[in-house]
Amino acid sequence: MGLSRSALLWCSQNKWMKTNIPNYQFVKSAAKRFIPGEKITDALKAAESFNELGIGNVFTYLGENINDLSEAESVTDQYLDLLDKINQSGNNIEISLKLTHIGFDFSFDKTLDNFFKLASEAKKLDNFVWIDMEQSSYVDRTLEFYAKVHKKYKNTGLCLQSYLYRTKDDLEKLIEISPNIRLVKGAYMEPAHTAFPRKQDVDNNFFELMKFLLKNNSGNRNAAATHDTELISKLEAFMNAQKIDKDSIEFHMLYGIKYSEQIRLVNTGYKTIVLISYGDAWYSWYMRRLAERPANIGFVLKNMFTK
Repeated sequence: MGLSRSALLWCSQNKWMKTNIPNYQFVKSAAKRFIPGEKITDALKAAESFNELGIGNVFTYLGENINDLSEAESVTDQYLDLLDKINQSGNNIEISLKLTHIGFDFSFDKTLDNFFKLASEAKKLDNFVWIDMEQSSYVDRTLEFYAKVHKKYKNTGLCLQSYLYRTKDDLEKLIEISPNIRLVKGAYMEPAHTAFPRKQDVDNNFFELMKFLLKNNSGNRNAAATHDTELISKLEAFMNAQKIDKDSIEFHMLYGIKYSEQIRLVNTGYKTIVLISYGDAWYSWYMRRLAERPANIGFVLKNMFTK
């Protein structure tokens, strides 16, 4: 792991910085590259332009590791309200959340109750709920959680991370329940005995895991969440060689990154989705986005000296 990436991930977890850095206007301005705004109305407005192009969206109400279960209830209500607003908008928008945002640090069962409320409402509205994977310490419980959820609600999906050594084994076990999977590279600080330290190894594992999904998870959602155009090209070439239909894969990207590639993919016939985040708890999420591509620090520095 490069020094700059390690430093950014450390910053994402520092309590003082979480409290104070978001108050600086230049940081707020720089963050708008990845977040259209803090309000749900900002996210909905951004989604309209994507939907007009045939690109869907996934919304995340930012936050994680809450302080108590009463806060989990409030977040659950926020997501229920979000599902209603999405339905009213008529746009193609799903939701994605972190389990620690709805109580996972305090109660597995209460978190399950909260999630069931969301999955049930989403099902009624013909919508879908993704579960974001968090640090490696949460993986075992999250896999157990998803197995329980998916048994009852098929309109649910799980994020897995290619930088973890264990993900291949986890995926092979999950295939038995016909999962919906969104594969990402991973954006948390993990020790070398847990995650691949080298980017090339993370990329190679991503490619192998996606090939495994395409071969073994037909009929379910297989989402490649990456902005790496080289990886995307390799996946396209693999699918062409294996005569795998384009509807066997979907590409997920973040708001503000690789817009031209998003357009190319949807125009080529691939299901393309842009993840839009909103809310005032954006600092940790934003620092992890910078860590994924430290070159973006230049964008932040530029905003420090630009009115």
